[in-house]
Amino acid sequence: MDDLRLTTNQRRVLDCIQQHFERHGCAPSLREIAENLGLASHSSAQDYVEALVRKGALERSSQHRGLRLPLRSRAPAATRLPLVGRVAAGSPILAAENIEAEHGVDPDLFRPRADYLLRVVGLSMRDAGILDGDLIAVHRTQAAAHGRIVVARIDDDVTVKQLEQRGNRIRLLPANADFAPIDVDPGRHAFAIEGVYVGLIRPAPSDRLRQG
Repeated sequence: MDDLRLTTNQRRVLDCIQQHFERHGCAPSLREIAENLGLASHSSAQDYVEALVRKGALERSSQHRGLRLPLRSRAPAATRLPLVGRVAAGSPILAAENIEAEHGVDPDLFRPRADYLLRVVGLSMRDAGILDGDLIAVHRTQAAAHGRIVVARIDDDVTVKQLEQRGNRIRLLPANADFAPIDVDPGRHAFAIEGVYVGLIRPAPSDRLRQG
């Protein structure tokens, strides 16, 4: 059997396929893989799939779309992460009224570990690759280094921005020139870091349509 060590891109494709199995019970199409990961073409997705089959990370089957995960790829069991939608004003992020669903996620997918998923609304972080409707993985913490993308609370509003902290000055920076930075005055506003961004899951276009 070929060496099972995977390249970074092969791992991304395998993670995409595993997540699709967890959500839908079947393999994604080559088109769905290419669109989900921003690959140049369906043939690029096909090349990665063939490499994964050669390395034993995927197996051919007679089922719909013709792929399955080897038994060893199904463990450990996926971690169930709560998916948070629009956060109710003033309520904790993980309050029951904010949780839309739970998603099974490979526990090794994010470092540091993800504690919850947050649905992004808007395009203020577009140039950082975070788009409207994406599910961002968040590690819960009350502290973050300068330059990290954070989930922050300002009074009753929750936002995803890049943290700029110089001395006592705090700014939250968008990654889109159409949006202005947010200057935070701790003397006038209640400010708290709720967590740091550790990765994202981009729903397939069909999932976006079902979400409305």
